[in-house]
Amino acid sequence: MGHREDLLAGAKRSLYDKGYARTTARDIVAVSGTNLGSIGYHYGSTEALMTAAMLGAMEDWGDELSRAFAEEPAGDDQDPVVAFWRRVIHSITTHRELWLASVEVMIQSEHNPHLRAQLAAGVQAGRRGMAALVTGTPEDQLDEATVRTVGSAQMALMSGVVTQWLTDPATAPGPEDIAAGVRALGRA
Repeated sequence: MGHREDLLAGAKRSLYDKGYARTTARDIVAVSGTNLGSIGYHYGSTEALMTAAMLGAMEDWGDELSRAFAEEPAGDDQDPVVAFWRRVIHSITTHRELWLASVEVMIQSEHNPHLRAQLAAGVQAGRRGMAALVTGTPEDQLDEATVRTVGSAQMALMSGVVTQWLTDPATAPGPEDIAAGVRALGRA
């Protein structure tokens, strides 16, 4: 890898380890094995490098989410809703730094229009993906009303589960709890 790639990898590692607000240019060069001048040369500023790192973290998060959704259910889960949430929760617990970075990206996007635009596009794609997953309909065959309703509701549920698992895993709902809650809401 060249300095540019090394810097980006170092910035992402620092983002995962320390978070956006606590990462300094010196942290990045220490992890990447580069020098401070490389940041300005390749990215223009530490902020621009960290924006690239956050966008990279969003891609990593999307890749991890896709892997989690694609996995075959473990054990003898007959209930597809329970199996889905079991995979999501497993991903949250085994890739905590990615999920935390995804939350931090959202917070930082408030002060970074480029990042916010990228995040908004990712949310729209996420709605479409969630609607396809829930309905079993290919993404290119979904109507916009289904994306807006089913996809948005599933994204909201995902965000809430992630928040609970990142904040207090000891009392966060398990897959069976989530499935029972969704079904109860459907009956209500």
